[in-house]
Amino acid sequence: MAAVLEAIALRKAYGDVVALHGLDLRIEAGEVFCLLGANGAGKTTTIQLFLGFIAPTSGSARILDLDVATHALETKRHIAYIPENVMLYPNLTGLENLEFFTTLAGRKDLGAKALADTLLRAGLSVEAAGRRVGTYSKGMRQKVGIAMAMAKGARALLLDEPTSGLDPKGSNEFSRLLETMSADGVGILMATHDIFRSKEIGTRVGIMKHGVLVACMATRDLSHADLERIYLEHMHD
Repeated sequence: MAAVLEAIALRKAYGDVVALHGLDLRIEAGEVFCLLGANGAGKTTTIQLFLGFIAPTSGSARILDLDVATHALETKRHIAYIPENVMLYPNLTGLENLEFFTTLAGRKDLGAKALADTLLRAGLSVEAAGRRVGTYSKGMRQKVGIAMAMAKGARALLLDEPTSGLDPKGSNEFSRLLETMSADGVGILMATHDIFRSKEIGTRVGIMKHGVLVACMATRDLSHADLERIYLEHMHD
């Protein structure tokens, strides 16, 4: 069976500066892979290559066995992306934003009730769904982003620092939503600085340094203290 997300000798260079050195990574359906590393380690570059925002220098980023570089439109149908700050239209309600973006994604078959139910499943109350997004907290905007992924029927979810700036309650709620999507068979790749959340929700954790995946571990084999110790050991030059 094809992996949901797969990097094969994936490399990205900008002139003499190499942002990613031949990454090999395979993420299966239902797996949550948390990618840890300092700023500039190559985490965001990895996400951008899977999204097709940038082209690889060599190697391949694949989604459901389709090369992103040669099947740009087809691969985008299968993925959803949640950045650090989800960009929504502030003068539209949560429901109107969801309706707009799912229509753009080609899901014109979803009616208002189905979309409202999706927002509720993503943790947004009926009252909040009817309010303008300009009144939302960051956590509420993230829930709309999750609802978009659910409504689209995404097979892969890519996240870049999604819990940055969330309070502990908001971060916990977001983690539970990722667990729901994982249970639905969605393959998840999350770039993060949050060691605690990585251990809590990750199936596996990778540590990236200077564009190299220097460690990859199953979270079931680690305590929080173990993961922090291993991470700090790798961060020493």
